[in-house]
Amino acid sequence: MFWSTLVFTLEVTAPVFLLVFLGLFLVRIGLLTDEFNRVASRLVFTVTLPLLVFLSLSKTNFHEVFLPELLVYVAGVTLLGFFWLVWRARRLQDPADRGVFVQGGFRGNLGILGLALAANQYGEPGVALASLLLALLIVEYNLLSVVALSLWREEAGINWLRMLMDMLRNPLILAVCLALPFSLWELELPSVLLKTADYLASMTLPLALLCIGAALNLKALKATSQAALASTAYKLVLLPLPMLAGAWLLGYEGLTLGVLFLVFSCPTAAASYVMARAMGGNAALAANIVALTTLLGTLSISLGVFVLHFIGLS
Repeated sequence: MFWSTLVFTLEVTAPVFLLVFLGLFLVRIGLLTDEFNRVASRLVFTVTLPLLVFLSLSKTNFHEVFLPELLVYVAGVTLLGFFWLVWRARRLQDPADRGVFVQGGFRGNLGILGLALAANQYGEPGVALASLLLALLIVEYNLLSVVALSLWREEAGINWLRMLMDMLRNPLILAVCLALPFSLWELELPSVLLKTADYLASMTLPLALLCIGAALNLKALKATSQAALASTAYKLVLLPLPMLAGAWLLGYEGLTLGVLFLVFSCPTAAASYVMARAMGGNAALAANIVALTTLLGTLSISLGVFVLHFIGLS
């Protein structure tokens, strides 16, 4: 049982994180460049990842993955985690660190790592459920990130209307909306379009994972601080554990519980660094949190997948 569970865990997590570290290695030897990473990341975000989300949802029975109470639970515990991090951040001396600490503690990289892990463990049903949660969390993460980074900022002036329009135009949210009619009414694309979309979608996870590794800034680890370590602990362990325990107490198990674990425990999204820099937060701390959670997440996520599978909950 132990060895079979260990093999299963490695099959789920090792390919994902090995591609991340391969991206890091290819940058070091000069085979991947910053310009390639910029263009490839844009291609993933605007074309291939939305196609992957669209295809996964359109091929799935919507009534099986759309669980309103699950969406309410995920949104609710994310909000509770956010409030707890805001309360905890008051202890940090530098105001520029507080919003970054909060954002790093709750904003996960669900769009890439979460979907990749869900695909490895559960196939298309896992990707479909993760995609639905992703559509919800994209909105919540962006709103809460702006709030977190604004709480201790001296300058005012947030264009909420523009931010809302940007989220509504988000390719991933549009992909979910477009997929719903296909899922609800069991519509199918013409075979030529479907095969072309499959080709493009199949590029998504390998290319995106390489880009994550290529963008990983290990130099940021030199600036590791107590705030970075604390935010990392919240992101990988201290928040996912009670969130997952609450879902289990509500009766969720199997695929749903497994996907929830991947959603809650994903490393901090690289977008948190971009937003912190744009809004006057401590960008070095943000980069540090992204690097720490990505590296340590290889261990915490692997351990979580192992335990859940070993005790028969996923």
